Amino acid sequence: MVVITNHQEFEAHLGKEFGVSAWHTITQEQINQFADATLDHQWIHTEPERAAVESPFKATIAHGYLSLSLIPYLWKQVVDVQNLKMEINYGIENLRFGQAVVVDSEVRLRVKLSGIMNLRGVTKSTIAIELEIKDQKKPAFTGEAVFLYHFNS
Repeated sequence: MVVITNHQEFEAHLGKEFGVSAWHTITQEQINQFADATLDHQWIHTEPERAAVESPFKATIAHGYLSLSLIPYLWKQVVDVQNLKMEINYGIENLRFGQAVVVDSEVRLRVKLSGIMNLRGVTKSTIAIELEIKDQKKPAFTGEAVFLYHFNS
């Protein structure tokens, strides 16, 4: 795991890959809980029996936004940003979904620092992200996550 405590340490990684998170299995229970939280109960996510017959995937699939919601959890497995007053999820740019994540698939996040700016003492970091699906050539998504870090010093 990479530990970062200030802007200069962050900047030293510009253009470099930080690494990859551990594998995370997306279960039907997690999909159902996400459906409950977001009020999105489309059958392709929540009805395994119907999906087995009617879906082109022959199983339920994770919501695209469920896979996106894993970014902070998986990111913190790769990089530990310390010495913070505050951290803000600022945006996601150039996002493209590559393929669906079928239930019980394992996913992991690959991250690289693609941009960094010092905005009057606030570090704006742009992280190239790719959610890999185990044993699949295409990722679930690619894009860039943008975070603002307010360091203590």
